Amino acid sequence: MLSINIQTPETVMEMLRDKLKNRRLFLKLTQEGLAKRSGVSLGSVKRFEKSAEISLRSLLKIALVLECLDDFTTIAEPKQEEINSIDELLRVKPLKVPKRGSIK
Repeated sequence: MLSINIQTPETVMEMLRDKLKNRRLFLKLTQEGLAKRSGVSLGSVKRFEKSAEISLRSLLKIALVLECLDDFTTIAEPKQEEINSIDELLRVKPLKVPKRGSIK
């Protein structure tokens, strides 16, 4: 059977909301406690846990308190080829990142 997994911005936001809420509960923090420790308003914390809407800055502040800020540093990392031998390793060329984009 073919399994199709199509992520949308909405489903990713909901998944992230659920994971961070569960992390908050695991750390035994209330919404108010999270708000105080992160410097994010209580209203923003409540709105995030209800609708998944939040600013990036507030999300990162919450992630810092929930001890998962480092997870955000790997977003958009280039995918590495699977290397199975030394010969393959020697043939791998470093990825060149262009200095500017182009319209295609």
